[in-house]
Amino acid sequence: STMFLVGLSGGIASGKSTVVAVLRELGCAVIDADVIAREVVQPHFKAYRQIVRYFGTEILFENGEINREALGNIIFSHPEKRQLLNSITHLEIQKEMLKQILKYFMLGYHYVILDIPLLFETNRLTKFMKYTVLVYCDPPTQLSRLMKRNGLSQAEAEARIASQLPLDEKRKLASHIIDNSGDRESTRQQVLRLHARLEDSLDFLWARLAVGTVVSGLGGLVYLLLRHFIS
Repeated sequence: STMFLVGLSGGIASGKSTVVAVLRELGCAVIDADVIAREVVQPHFKAYRQIVRYFGTEILFENGEINREALGNIIFSHPEKRQLLNSITHLEIQKEMLKQILKYFMLGYHYVILDIPLLFETNRLTKFMKYTVLVYCDPPTQLSRLMKRNGLSQAEAEARIASQLPLDEKRKLASHIIDNSGDRESTRQQVLRLHARLEDSLDFLWARLAVGTVVSGLGGLVYLLLRHFIS
């Protein structure tokens, strides 16, 4: 069996969800890091207890779940707190992503797309990717989309965009670009062409993934997860 990993990223309001929707329509295996990030902060996870300890109960809804908007407002204006939150959730997110990668590997998928919003900012996972894809749009389009989508003022939207690496910087780091500045059909055609290229490119990456996880101290986890999926 052959398999490789594809990293997918974008910027706030660049239209990554549009691209993901097309990829899912095509039957691609997509692992959404944002969904996993929401899962690992549920009350029964270890990360939840650590977040409440450091950020206090004022970030909780009445039912005990974390109010992501309240937490988001704190970390957007305090970079050191954003770094703290990332350090709490990072390992739990990686463990869950690894479980899902193993699942798709066992099911015989040729490649898996990892939808990671901060792929280029953190740069820790890019070494495992055969390809990296950036969903791009020009800065004026990004700003107007964000203002319209979230009901923000220009200053608020600019602050949100400034908290991420600029799309023009990410563009230099990606192996493939999907330009989502135009209409949906233009974006869809680009995704179809990318899909065709990925289908034609089968490189065995499992050995690199295994070596990387052992080096990062997750070798035992790989073994346990493999036993779980085989049994």
